Amino acid sequence: MLVVIQCAATKRPEAGCLMSEGGVPVTFVADPVKAPPSSGAILARPDDVGQDGRTWRQILADHNDDPSNSRHALLRAYELYANPIYRRLTERFGVEGAYILSAGWGLIRSDFRMPSYDITFSGQADPWKRRRKGDDYRDFAMLPLEADGPIVFLGSKDYLPLFLKLTDGSRAERIVVYRSVNVPDAPGCKLHRFETRTMTNWHYEAAEALLRGALPV
Repeated sequence: MLVVIQCAATKRPEAGCLMSEGGVPVTFVADPVKAPPSSGAILARPDDVGQDGRTWRQILADHNDDPSNSRHALLRAYELYANPIYRRLTERFGVEGAYILSAGWGLIRSDFRMPSYDITFSGQADPWKRRRKGDDYRDFAMLPLEADGPIVFLGSKDYLPLFLKLTDGSRAERIVVYRSVNVPDAPGCKLHRFETRTMTNWHYEAAEALLRGALPV
């Protein structure tokens, strides 16, 4: 089984960031123009050109290929988020079985080193944090299409379209766990409704149930 869980807004306080060649930290947001001024930091989107003609996304990928560059002290994705569920899923399913769906970066393997960022699909977020349909993102898609399944997705309806896009063509069975009364539109996927009264971040509760063996997927 492979598990994909959506990202979280709250990052650990020791989360690192990408740095410019001049040593200036980079704060990643969905819309730098609308963001409040950030003293001493560069505001950027992941696919903006950073330095040497490379985008910040490419700089991040290069850093993961050679993490010896001490300018970027980045946590692994499963360590980045404050909620311990990301670490627990990785402990259970391993780095090759646990993935995170990030609104800023795409479908990330849990051991991929990540900078702190402030990007979400939530419609309740500040405009400068909100990624909108049609925005240009060159998302990572790290889940191998030939992976054995099933692939279980734990996340809100706002993140579902990106999950479907980045796993399109996978030969594995895809299982979408959802909370709402309305059945989501997820062509080619098996659907499983998770019964809970929790409204916000219900997918953490679903992940706990999965770890206990109480989520029959």
